[in-house]
Amino acid sequence: MVKRILLFIVMLVLIAYLGIATTAFNRKPADQTCRDVELVIKDTAYAGFITKDELKGVLQNKGIYPIGKKLERISTKSLERELGKHPLIAEAECYKTPSGKVCVEVAQRIPILRIMSSNGENYYIDNKGTIMPREAKCVAHRAIVTGSVEKSFAMKDLYKFGVFLQNNKFWDAQIEQINVLSDRTVELVPRVGDHLVYLGKLDDFENKLSRLKIFYEKGLNQVGWNKYSRISLEFSNQIICTKQE
Repeated sequence: MVKRILLFIVMLVLIAYLGIATTAFNRKPADQTCRDVELVIKDTAYAGFITKDELKGVLQNKGIYPIGKKLERISTKSLERELGKHPLIAEAECYKTPSGKVCVEVAQRIPILRIMSSNGENYYIDNKGTIMPREAKCVAHRAIVTGSVEKSFAMKDLYKFGVFLQNNKFWDAQIEQINVLSDRTVELVPRVGDHLVYLGKLDDFENKLSRLKIFYEKGLNQVGWNKYSRISLEFSNQIICTKQE
């Protein structure tokens, strides 16, 4: 009986200690100031648009750069809101740490296609289907789209094709250029082989490219990649090849 009472008392003391320790650890001095800012930029393997100095500059210009400010007066929502206004930032997340540091994590908009239209327009399409300015500098390979490219066609049909390329390592590496003709049919310039691929309309492009990949593996690997000047996939379940002259 005595042992049970002693055990009960020890447990009460331990619980009280843990409660006091937790409260003391989480208590922040009223005058605690931000001592450091950690800036993290995601997706740098695909996009190299934003630098840490630029992030710092955005916050400094708005007068909300955290270092030296009282932690209780720093609004992480205000930091996120101002960074989110930047045209090359998709999302910003900010939070404080018990040690007095403010962490800022930024996700960049990811370009999937570079548009260089015959009408002089020059821009990127990102992975959300929206337009990015041409001043953005892409550090990763992206297929270039040329020809008669209207923005409505780029943001809808070409965007879907760009997402497919982004998620397909083989075709993303193989297709170097996408040329849009005046009737909105498409021809592709591959990186390997001295030929053009006429895709026709972008309808059912996944099936067309699937057939082309089989033809590459079973056909061109046998006769050579430079035998044909043009490969047409316009018609369903049919591949028409034009030989080099």
